[in-house]
Amino acid sequence: MDVCIVGAGFTGLSAALHLAASGRRVALLEAARVGWGASGRNGGQIVNGLNAGLDTIEKRYGAETAAFVGSMLQEGAGIIRGFIADHNIQCDLKPFNVYTALNARHMSALESKQALWSRHGMHDHELLDREALRAHVRSERYCGGMLDRSGGHLHPLNLALGEAAALERLGGVIYENCRVQGITDIGGEPIVLTEGGRIRAATLVLCGNAYLGNAVPELAPRVLPCSTQIVASEVLGESIASELLPSDACVEDCRYILDYFRLSADRRLLFGGGSIYGGTTPNDIEARLRPNLEKVFPALKGIGLDYAWSGNFALSFSRVPQLGQLGPNAYHAMGYSGHGVTGSHLFGRLLSEAITGEPARFARFAALPWYRFPGGQRFRAPYSTVGSWWYGLRDALGY
Repeated sequence: MDVCIVGAGFTGLSAALHLAASGRRVALLEAARVGWGASGRNGGQIVNGLNAGLDTIEKRYGAETAAFVGSMLQEGAGIIRGFIADHNIQCDLKPFNVYTALNARHMSALESKQALWSRHGMHDHELLDREALRAHVRSERYCGGMLDRSGGHLHPLNLALGEAAALERLGGVIYENCRVQGITDIGGEPIVLTEGGRIRAATLVLCGNAYLGNAVPELAPRVLPCSTQIVASEVLGESIASELLPSDACVEDCRYILDYFRLSADRRLLFGGGSIYGGTTPNDIEARLRPNLEKVFPALKGIGLDYAWSGNFALSFSRVPQLGQLGPNAYHAMGYSGHGVTGSHLFGRLLSEAITGEPARFARFAALPWYRFPGGQRFRAPYSTVGSWWYGLRDALGY
């Protein structure tokens, strides 16, 4: 086998599809089912960019690095749309995403974001005042927002399943319910140990993200699992659905612990948020999300919520994805910090470029420093929670 990839989420699927298209023989290992982790449970929003903004990246790493990152911020969305078109994947793809502002500080941040992205050649963003926002979101909670015409939304699990089917048509092999128990000689010629046997490949790629656990101890300190929750309402019907979200765009607000929502193909409201550091699932997801849902859309007070679920994403301390090598033949990518739908597809491509002899872009990202969470493995979640309280207080006070 040429390449063994651990993790059949978007990163692993993107890397596998790119590698298979280049003629590599690929085996993809998944502890559960394809898309079982964050890739199948997320909000399905095509949101461009990294969690860390270009302004933050420029302050930390310099203007040249910001320009390099800026040149790729919309590439992940292009990869997704390319896969959908090339492989005829049916996943309810829709255009547009909207950022919403709750106060003047949020609007100022959106104005700065639009100007910054425009300087990097991205001109798809339109600022919206309160009245203009009503063409996309009918809620009095917001004072304005910004439309990203290059964003969008889709059914994430169906995208993952479609990508997996495409990989198999290209000759890739997927092993589901194949949990990795350990890896020997990861710095040399890695051998992956599973419950059913072992796999040796010329190249190993680790894409488990928040669900890799302690299978690779070297990667565990790099990210903190965080849970996010989603509820799906009863079917609203076309008239109510189009009244709430007239343009059928997906939406996320500008708060630190944000709300995000969109309509499903069968006209349910999918409403997410309520992140918890450490990756725990609340006892009552509905109770955690319903108050915010009803603040956004008071007309839905008491609406039936037919489904609720939780899942983990991987947070990096720098809010920049972690890309690198643990040896000459062992690569990894993780830590999308809530921007994984597009970021994972981009980083899957960068992994494939490095493996097939074009390592320049991979090397630029891999050279960025990473930082451990303060408090170590035991106290990193409480530390991050306390920090989130401060930012939450700022949001509540409008600062």
